[in-house]
Amino acid sequence: MRYDDIADELDEVLVTGEQMAQRLDELAREVERDYAGLDILLVGVLKGAVMVMADFARALQRPVTMDWMAVSSYGHGTTSSGVVRILKDLDTDIDGRHVLIVEDIIDSGLTLSWLRDNLLSRGAASVKILAALRKPDAVKSDITADYLGFDIPNKFVVGFGLDYAENYRHLRDVAVLAPRMYAQSE
Repeated sequence: MRYDDIADELDEVLVTGEQMAQRLDELAREVERDYAGLDILLVGVLKGAVMVMADFARALQRPVTMDWMAVSSYGHGTTSSGVVRILKDLDTDIDGRHVLIVEDIIDSGLTLSWLRDNLLSRGAASVKILAALRKPDAVKSDITADYLGFDIPNKFVVGFGLDYAENYRHLRDVAVLAPRMYAQSE
């Protein structure tokens, strides 16, 4: 990937696009095995999970249905506020469905814990979580990913769907954003 235009805005690459593709393919095999004979609904969390959802769904070798939710606890900052707002709800009735939440990153885990509980309260037969990334040192809830891509350090990262103020989502790699890029807005 070419970073010529933004190389000075990134400190280091933590996960390459190639590593992510390989890991999502491995996770797809696990999901296929675990959900054999079951109809699953992939629920992507907008906007960050778009890249993860697209690549994961393509890695699956079975039919799946997808839906999207948008929830927010970040705003334009770099840390979670802890207050969850639904910005876009599901279009699919999940009563009796096996739901696999597809998420880009588990940071504090508070939003994801809230979302899991919310979907279970709607009558889902099961709710499991696939997360491309997790920051173990940042987790503040009882949330556990059933399917996990990579553990990463507790640094602010962008790329592969992750953003800062709606920028950097397009990067194929997951990289640490240089703190000077966001320090003035904190």
